[in-house]
Parts: sequence; structure tokens; C-alpha cells
Amino acid sequence: MANTTASPAVKHATCRHRLSPLGNLHPSRATSECAGDAGNTVHRHEDHWVTPLPVAQTVSSTGGLGPFAALRGKLKTLSLNSRCISSVSSNPKTIRQYYLALVGRWGPQNWWPAQSRFEVIAGAFLTQNTAWGNVEKAIANLRRARVLSVKAIRDIPLPELEQLVRPSGYFRQKARRLKNFIEFLNARYGGSLNRMFAQPTEQLRSELLALNGVGPETADSILLYAGNHPVFVVDAYTRRILERHGIIHAKTGYEAIRELVEQGIRQAEPEPLRAGRCGTDPRHPVSRMSARQRSQLAQHYNEFHALIVRTGVEYCRKAARCENCPLREFLPGCK
Repeated sequence: MANTTASPAVKHATCRHRLSPLGNLHPSRATSECAGDAGNTVHRHEDHWVTPLPVAQTVSSTGGLGPFAALRGKLKTLSLNSRCISSVSSNPKTIRQYYLALVGRWGPQNWWPAQSRFEVIAGAFLTQNTAWGNVEKAIANLRRARVLSVKAIRDIPLPELEQLVRPSGYFRQKARRLKNFIEFLNARYGGSLNRMFAQPTEQLRSELLALNGVGPETADSILLYAGNHPVFVVDAYTRRILERHGIIHAKTGYEAIRELVEQGIRQAEPEPLRAGRCGTDPRHPVSRMSARQRSQLAQHYNEFHALIVRTGVEYCRKAARCENCPLREFLPGCK
């Protein structure tokens, strides 16, 4: 996933989410349905939902944890030691420590910034080999042309679609891939995203990977962020951070990295996944898709991936900037 920066004209909305016992986020007002991808239908998603928490305490005049105050009490606090450990093991506990350290620094990131499931899918194709700012321009073009829906992409002539997505680069290739996805959706699921996302995760993942131009990162982005399927998305930032920390090596494959992270989160009991203190510094404004209720596991994968991207953008660049990085204490050999 490429990094994104909100438009200067848009102020970050105050985060109105709260953390569940396993770290799941819920809007402060529970909803039971969401607008359809074409904007004229309503789809229910009870199969992915969890029960909202009671309203958390608000920020007092003297400070405090604000909407995350409900996490205090019996919760174990995350110890962010000032020293750095000398070695790192790739066991599940290590992954959880990284996750909690990032949650402790920044909190929820409000990713994916989109208004519909189909916008997420389009973004997953358009973000291939480009910066997120270029994707935002292409998405804005599609929105202005009123073609951010399954039907509209099916009906628009390919040359017109190419010009609309041109800002994202490789525009002919990406326009054709969007068309290919729609052809698959129509042929296999009658054009219904509901029917498609109702399939078992591994089955649907295999079908997506069989499409031209869909690799593991694109498939998993569609599954997690559009379909609320519990799969972790591995990107270049994930690989760079874990490799620099000695958890993986240069030849470690995508599936091995994905399994490592998923095992670390999936096998945790509730208490080890609770940060005693959560940051309140979202990178993106709240959107319809980022505020959507998910299963607890899917929300963990969502947040961890978004937090890894932020770490990569701000600290773990090609030329590392380890000072003040929330993961610095885990860096092998750090003094």
C-alpha cells in the first residue's frame, strides 16, 4: 500500500472510534447498514459485525486518554522501554510487541480512505507501482465522471477509462485490469460484490490471484479493505521493516511473511492485544469505509498494516531514520 497525505484543504476529523477488548474499532454511533457501491442500494453485513462497546469517557480538561480511556483498569500497559534490545526473534510475541508499540504511538489510522467497496477495489488496482497521491487524482477523476461503480466501469469505453486513470501511471494497463475485474465479477457472481465477498476467504483469494495483473498484495487489499476478510496485507514497508529488524531475510516470500504476522495476531489472547495507552494521531480523516464495522481480527490486520505504512513513510525509508521511531527499541544492536 502506498502512503497517502490528506489534502491540505481537509482537516483531520476528530477520531470518534473506540477500541474493543481486541482492538476493534467502532463508530460512536452504531449502524446496521451501508450504502451500496452504486449509491442506490443498501447492503447488510451482519456476518462480519461485532457488538459495539459502551460510549467511552471523553477527554477531561486536564487531559487523559479521551475515547480510549475505557482501556484502563485491568489492562496490561505496553512498556516502551528507552533501551534497545540486542536481538529479535520471529515468534508471535515479537509481532504483537511491534503492533502494540505502533498503536501506542499513533492509534487508529482511518485506513482505507474511501466511500464505497468498489472505490477500495479501484484503488487497489490503481496504487500498483505508484504513490498514493497519484491514485487520489485518478480516483477524483473517476468520481467527477460518475464512474465509481461496477456498472459504470463496465459501460465506459476503454479509451475514456484510460484517460480518467492516467494520473496513476501505467494507465492503459490499469484500465484494462479494472475492466478484467468487472468481467470476472459479472461472469462469476452476476456483478454482485455481496455474492463475491460471501465466498470463503481462501477460495476467493485463489480466484482473484488467477486474474491478470492481480498479485498477492492487490488480492489481499481487496479482501481485507473492501471485503472485510481477515487477511494481512504485506507490502514493501512490511518487508523492509522486518528485514532490517532481523525477523526475515531478503529471500523470505510473501506468504511466509503474511503467515508470520497473521499468526502473531491470530494466536493472541485478548489481554496481550490491549495497549494500556493508545495514540490519537490518525493519518487520514474518517471515511465511510474506514469507519465501517469489521470483525476484530480484520480490524487488527487493517490497523497493523496502516501503522506499518506510516512507520515506513516517516522513519523506515530507504535511508533509515531510526531516531524517535516507535520500533527503535526493537532494532538489533541498538544502543
